[in-house]
Amino acid sequence: MVAHPDMVAHPRKVHRANDIDRVMVQKAELMDRPTPPRFHLMAKPTGAVCNLACTYCFFLDKELLYPGSPFRMSDEVLESYIRQLIDAHRSPQVTVAWQGGEPTLMGLDFYRRAIELQQKYRKPGMTFENTMQTNGTLLDDEWCEFFKENNYLIGLSIDGPRELHDAYRVNKSGRGTFDRVMNGLRLLQKHGVEYNILTTVNRINADYPLEVYRFLRDEVGTDWIQLIPIVERLDDEGLALRQAGTEVSDRSVEPEQFGRFMTTIFDEWVRNDVGNLFVQTFEAAVGNWRGLPSSGMCVFNKTCGNALAMEHNGDMYSCDHFVEPDYRLGNIGETQMVELVSSPKQRKFGQDKSDTLPPQCVSCEVRFACHGECPKNRFTLTADGDPGLNYLCAGWYEFFTHIDFPMKTMAALVESGRPASDVMAIMAREMPDLKAAAAQTGRNAPCPCGSGLKTKHCHGGTTVVQPEPTAYPVFLSEPRPRVAGMAVDDADA
Repeated sequence: MVAHPDMVAHPRKVHRANDIDRVMVQKAELMDRPTPPRFHLMAKPTGAVCNLACTYCFFLDKELLYPGSPFRMSDEVLESYIRQLIDAHRSPQVTVAWQGGEPTLMGLDFYRRAIELQQKYRKPGMTFENTMQTNGTLLDDEWCEFFKENNYLIGLSIDGPRELHDAYRVNKSGRGTFDRVMNGLRLLQKHGVEYNILTTVNRINADYPLEVYRFLRDEVGTDWIQLIPIVERLDDEGLALRQAGTEVSDRSVEPEQFGRFMTTIFDEWVRNDVGNLFVQTFEAAVGNWRGLPSSGMCVFNKTCGNALAMEHNGDMYSCDHFVEPDYRLGNIGETQMVELVSSPKQRKFGQDKSDTLPPQCVSCEVRFACHGECPKNRFTLTADGDPGLNYLCAGWYEFFTHIDFPMKTMAALVESGRPASDVMAIMAREMPDLKAAAAQTGRNAPCPCGSGLKTKHCHGGTTVVQPEPTAYPVFLSEPRPRVAGMAVDDADA
């Protein structure tokens, strides 16, 4: 499973439409205080162990950090985790977030016990938001009944239609997992479990933005999507064990490719789906264009540091993407969680997101929207040779400049008390003007809409007809190489 630290919390669908202010500002209050009243801690009860072997999953290599470990959170660590998480919070809502690896490998009784512990240690008036990110292949009716009964929010990993999903999301025998994931999805829907979709953007599916988006919208039927770019940084040994090296795997999305993917999906969304389908990156952009103190996504905030990770043995790390020795803060069995969260080391980690920006980023016109994105991706050089430029800079720059007009429009709508969805009618009225401008532009010149596409492939094209079904190439993917102790999915081995 691919981790997703790109959010301050796995978002319950509350910061929508006019509610965006309250939640965004609430999250912003966490950023500058030495001891935040609320933070997000992603717990990994199975460590890196997973029943799949997704080719791009950086976290599987993390198993090497704990040689000989059984990779199962003990009852003692579980109780300490829940108790300290509650004690450390000075807000009435606590998020209990589970990830992996594959967290369902712990079995249902583990999570039943977690619910019991929440009730044992809860403070008066305190409520809990239980979340889990899963590959969905092990879900059944019993799991989904439990999720519904306890108001879980489930993040489900789907990378698009079968051919695109199965390109990298394979089991340990190298076979695709699409059918089993879709079965898990239908079970969640059957039982009325609230869910989000997490879609990675990789070297293969990034060439099919509309196919991915329309599949998630029309066939999956989701109303909340997270789009997470795959940037698999490799060290000198070809491992993704640490944030080191300047090379990326051939599974990683390319910067310009990523920019095209995001702008194409945005254009589809802003003309058809605003208010009905929520894309986390677009929601965050609205917050930044409105000038709110926080976007709600740590990668697009000025600083970070309030989204941490905890391994199966109680070791806490600065971030899910920095589970490595240099970023280990300590263990909750030795030091109280609240001390680790508010430690100088962790506060510096978060502040460095801003303090280490290279001059090119500091003076960039879209800095307010990007803030250098995630520190894990800052390993290339600027035009002046300064270190610290984000690998995806070209793609993010294309995206943020492309969405400027509709974002300004939505920001103005919300500020005036109107729904952001009114932007769709405004964009529809703009279309004739764009067509007229395109008619005066050379067919091979950049389209006047700012998409970066040639006019003939954008607003200067002929009448759009319903496309034929996409004929995907055959993608063959080998499973992620096993490391010692890695669990095997017996059903597919």
